[in-house]
Amino acid sequence: MEYVDRHDPETRSWVAEAIRRVEADAHRSCDTHLHVFPLPPRWGVNLYLKDESVHPTGSLKHRLARSLFLYGLSNGWIGPSTTVVEASSGSTAVSEAYFARLIGLPFIAVMPASTSPEKIALIEFYGGKCHLVNDPGTIYEESHRLAVETGGHFMDQFTYAERATDWRGNNNIAESIFSQMEMEPHPEPSWIVVGAGTGGTSSTIGRYIRYRRYVTRLAVVDPEGSAFYSSWCSGDATATAPGSRIEGIGRPRVEPSFMPTVIDRMIQVPDARSIAAMRWVREVTGRDVGGSTGTNVAAAVQILREMRQAGERGSVVTLICDGGERYRGTYDDDAWLAERGLDIVPHLEELRSFLAQP
Repeated sequence: MEYVDRHDPETRSWVAEAIRRVEADAHRSCDTHLHVFPLPPRWGVNLYLKDESVHPTGSLKHRLARSLFLYGLSNGWIGPSTTVVEASSGSTAVSEAYFARLIGLPFIAVMPASTSPEKIALIEFYGGKCHLVNDPGTIYEESHRLAVETGGHFMDQFTYAERATDWRGNNNIAESIFSQMEMEPHPEPSWIVVGAGTGGTSSTIGRYIRYRRYVTRLAVVDPEGSAFYSSWCSGDATATAPGSRIEGIGRPRVEPSFMPTVIDRMIQVPDARSIAAMRWVREVTGRDVGGSTGTNVAAAVQILREMRQAGERGSVVTLICDGGERYRGTYDDDAWLAERGLDIVPHLEELRSFLAQP
């Protein structure tokens, strides 16, 4: 009888300890808050913002990074000497740099050169290295190359986001939302509104809604310049686009983790409106949020308007994806907006008038 035994007790012990450290991070963190957005009570509709910016690394991507590391460790792809490589527009790389440092591994982020300096500084703060590319379309090729060159592992969030997260529960973001809504006036949301970067969040929420037999509808928002919206409308999974100016959401191609079949509605939001909504949220709530949150809120306002016009009562839930401190030199800078021809004033005025409606 012949056999080959590749069991490595030292590596297995290292992986067990790495998983313990990643899981311990989750146990140290309380669930993220669900804030009530101030709407007139007479309207009969409620808006909630789930604040993912309070994670240890400051964004929604902390959940994804944790899941990707657990997935890679459990699959045997990440070991005690693995260099972790990721293609990212910023926030996922920040969170993955944090987890790589937590378990003692080197990390390289492959990102567009346009990524905000604030995000680059955060990745480097957590010990990661940034590999910037001028053409965003080359980040996948560069990530594969660096993984081979270093003998490392390309995490590939855009492929594995929907696989790494347990959509049936296990304290995923969908389960958290419905649990936190239990004591609200309209506990089962009429709509949940989210953006798509990898597509992992929308895939998780859409599948969870169906699995738990909720009537909640899922709306996915997409910034201009992204391929997701046109692909969803046409059914063409090969659709491409120039790319998004709203960091964290929108892609130049349809990513493997994007699941169009679990989405009830898609809404395309102009960049100027996203940034106006970002600033409007800060005016109304005092919460400093980023551009992708503005995209979410802009679409949520549209849905709330429609609900009111139809005489429908109910609740809408969307996400605070990250904080506005990451965008001081971009979306929060009027000169930066003017250079790119982004006029947010008409959108800001319209949003301000929304709360003044009878």
